[in-house]
Amino acid sequence: MATGIPHSILFCCDHNAVRSPMAEALMKKFYPGQVYVQSAGVHSDLDVDGFAVAVCDELGIELHRHQARSFDDMKEWGDDISSYDLVIALSPASQRQALELTRYYHLEVEYWPIMDPTGIGESREAKLDAYRQARDQIIAKMQSRFGTPKD
Repeated sequence: MATGIPHSILFCCDHNAVRSPMAEALMKKFYPGQVYVQSAGVHSDLDVDGFAVAVCDELGIELHRHQARSFDDMKEWGDDISSYDLVIALSPASQRQALELTRYYHLEVEYWPIMDPTGIGESREAKLDAYRQARDQIIAKMQSRFGTPKD
């Protein structure tokens, strides 16, 4: 069931290279100007994934310039997790980290179990299909939570 869009959302996953950057970009595309949105990972040791870039490009969403950042990077750069209204974790590890970091704040953390498409599929097309599934899971959860985007 759709509920109101908070003022600020942080999406998080393991490496901020696939799921959370896709979620950040999709949120910005579907709900422009309605919410401040960023993403982070438990780690920031990977560049944005090329397959994630490709499946977002299919929807006209530019993702190739995304710079991965971790929760630690956020803190170093002065971006305090407590300034977000909602943290949406897309992986179990990021959910644990978000709950640990927010235990002293009155901050909502939601867990959206989005599949990790990395390592799925042998051929390029099979890999793209897996990434499309993850992208489409994010879209479905987003629209269920925040309502159908207005054009």
